[in-house]
Amino acid sequence: MAIQNLVYRLRQFRSIHKWIGISVFLFMIITASTGVLLGWKKNVNLLQPSTVKGSTLAMDKWVGFDQVAHAAMRGIDSVTARKIEIDRMDVRPDKGIIKVTFKEENWEAQIDGGTGKVLSVAQRHADWIEHIHDGSIISESFKIVYTNYLGWGLLFLSITGLWLWYGPKVIRKAKNT
Repeated sequence: MAIQNLVYRLRQFRSIHKWIGISVFLFMIITASTGVLLGWKKNVNLLQPSTVKGSTLAMDKWVGFDQVAHAAMRGIDSVTARKIEIDRMDVRPDKGIIKVTFKEENWEAQIDGGTGKVLSVAQRHADWIEHIHDGSIISESFKIVYTNYLGWGLLFLSITGLWLWYGPKVIRKAKNT
């Protein structure tokens, strides 16, 4: 009777494992492929521009944030021919620069902290890839549902997969005794 119960449960797990696997398949493909791209973002300039070096690392000799913002706005205007609002400034003291990112189209300007000159203006493709990766490209509430469903689904597939591998061994051992 115990063997029949094990066989019945193994069949149930196989069916549940199959349907959970089918339901998370597309999400796993999206998350895995964008995860690979994000893993390469520091090594591929197309995904994220290389960080350049500024003229000085001494922050006491750096220009003010208002000058950095003005230079970044001029730099983005020269490339896009329009004004885009600044999203954030990422200070890199070890590189002597300030990365200024913009709210639209994932633009970035790298400004020399010492001189206030624009060193680079480029798009950060890794940013929109990250939004696809975590589901936030649709909405923040979808992101929470997406990451929870994918996380719990993968955990469940791992546990049921282990049982689908180990269960037949237990059944064979029980039959042979």
